[in-house]
Amino acid sequence: MAKIQETGRKMNVKVEFVKNEKDLSDRLTSNGEEKPSLIIFDLNNANAKPLTLIPKLKSKLKKGTSIIGFLSHVQGDLKQKAHEVGCDMVLPRSAFSQNLPQLLRRHGASEAESSSQE
Repeated sequence: MAKIQETGRKMNVKVEFVKNEKDLSDRLTSNGEEKPSLIIFDLNNANAKPLTLIPKLKSKLKKGTSIIGFLSHVQGDLKQKAHEVGCDMVLPRSAFSQNLPQLLRRHGASEAESSSQE
């Protein structure tokens, strides 16, 4: 989380963290028409229930919001499941960390919202 926060700050990209589905839903509702351009999931965070939440977000947000997940590089099954439920991109944790500046630059010109939790 700290790396995402720091990278966002350096790039002047707004980053917000949410802990669960209710927190995310409240944030989306309070922002009105303003939708996040990017939502990031730590796919190993069982509390966030990413495989349940991602399809709900995809149907609610439609186009314009990308969903990226990261996980341990040995979790091929979880990677496949994340793609199946609608995750646009799934990266090993190391590649996610390495590519974070480019991901935020591409998706977060003005704002990125993260529901990542470590």
